[in-house]
Amino acid sequence: MNPAAAPLPPDRAAVRAAAQWLARLHAGDATAQDHAACERWRTEHPEHERAWQRAQRMQAQLGLVSPPLAQAVLGRARGNGRRRALRALGGLAVALPAAHLAWRQWGEAFTADHYTARGERRDLVLPDGTRLWLNTATAIDVAYSPTQRTVRLLHGEVLVQTGADAGAPGHRPFVLATREGELRPLGTRFVARDAPDGCRLTVHEGAVAVRTLQGLAQTVPAGQALRFTAGRIAPIAPADPFAGRWTEGLLVARNQPLGEFLEDLSRYRAGVVQCDPAVAALRITGAFQIDRSDAVLDALPRTLPVRVAWRTRYWARVLPAAVQD
Repeated sequence: MNPAAAPLPPDRAAVRAAAQWLARLHAGDATAQDHAACERWRTEHPEHERAWQRAQRMQAQLGLVSPPLAQAVLGRARGNGRRRALRALGGLAVALPAAHLAWRQWGEAFTADHYTARGERRDLVLPDGTRLWLNTATAIDVAYSPTQRTVRLLHGEVLVQTGADAGAPGHRPFVLATREGELRPLGTRFVARDAPDGCRLTVHEGAVAVRTLQGLAQTVPAGQALRFTAGRIAPIAPADPFAGRWTEGLLVARNQPLGEFLEDLSRYRAGVVQCDPAVAALRITGAFQIDRSDAVLDALPRTLPVRVAWRTRYWARVLPAAVQD
């Protein structure tokens, strides 16, 4: 064995087990027996400890804040009386489902070939010349064979610019596989996002053939967009020309409802951003720097009749200007 060689990646079974142990110990109700059992598992095999250490590093990189967030909120509640405690508990009803989703996505990212943490963006070039840009909290697997090039979008959002695959001995179609179906680009540049309401596709160049898990098919030309699920394809609509500007660090809003804008902004920051229903329909327009989300929130009162209440560094609420929190 060459001592200078890079270590092999941890065994996939150990990786999955480490992810399960970490999620269990951070669930909020872990017992002393749980911690002891995890310690025993870690000492059973060197591969277990190696996978555990990688899990710890990835937890920090991905910025999962569910335990600190809960502690900060509950600590603040204890110090400010019953009324604030009730507010804190109400806020946790929103925060904890989001934290659960983050932990579920973390488990996928942990075993993925490539991933980004919340707020992180990166790009990479595959062996065939295909270039991928990964948006915030995105995970993908890459599986190239002699007959096909497949990238699986586990969660998140990617911008794909397909390569010519010039070095292959024969034609290998490119496929982007999602939870809802497959996308087969026809020499193209497109954005695909795995969203709660289905896969959102925006085609900038060329065309993309969509086939859902239930066999529905549609070809989307350049300048068009659509949303699809496993059993439904929504009508084609004009594409947002600014879709994909996140690759340049920009979040672009064009007369967008404030509630939707804050949902988009939340994808790039740790913690929770809440929007009061009374101001959710206000409209916002502009290009905003993704990496300065705190500054974006603090600037909202300069253009809209709102104010921002910070409960902790991870928890902000956007309220009507006249309302006192």
